[in-house]
Amino acid sequence: MHPTAQIFAALAAALHVVIFVMESVLWSKPAVWAKFGVASQNDADTTKPMAFNQGFYNLFLAIGIVVGLIVGGSAGDAIVYFACASIVGAALVLATGGAKYFRPAFVQGITPLIALVLAAVL
Repeated sequence: MHPTAQIFAALAAALHVVIFVMESVLWSKPAVWAKFGVASQNDADTTKPMAFNQGFYNLFLAIGIVVGLIVGGSAGDAIVYFACASIVGAALVLATGGAKYFRPAFVQGITPLIALVLAAVL
């Protein structure tokens, strides 16, 4: 995998670690759950188990990218490709939720998409 593609994959991993922290560690803070469109503390409390679980999905994808980058070679590249493609797929699914989800889907999906495109053309 070209080093430029690796940089974008690493950025995707870093973002997903931040998302993990927000969803699985800091979810109870109003400044955090409000960023996800949650309307009240009661709603945040109700959705906390789902957010906790979803945060770990993001962490596992980030770990996949990091492990793939460390392993390197064709096996490591395959892991990075899979994790990046999974994130792009999740962003596409998020975007199907309507216009209010386009921005978060873009933020979530752009760096791994760039990584995949660069890996394909460089």
